[in-house]
Amino acid sequence: MDTKAAGALIARRRKQLALSQAELAERIHVTDKAVSRWETGRGMPGLDSLEPLSEALGLSVSELLSGKELTVEELPKAAGGRLWRA
Repeated sequence: MDTKAAGALIARRRKQLALSQAELAERIHVTDKAVSRWETGRGMPGLDSLEPLSEALGLSVSELLSGKELTVEELPKAAGGRLWRA
């Protein structure tokens, strides 16, 4: 897992949705400092935060973990055959 790529994806998508770090944090019940750590690649969301984060950003968990938005063709492979997209 590339924490820098994942962080850049989280930041890019958050900004596309016009959310502040604090607003995203509030939606998924974490601190804004946690969001900052994720976006700078100094940490990754815990297992309990991945699904709420994916839903809030409109990304799949596979996309969050890979650090890139995936095409429809790439999603099944990245998800190991299991798909869920917010």
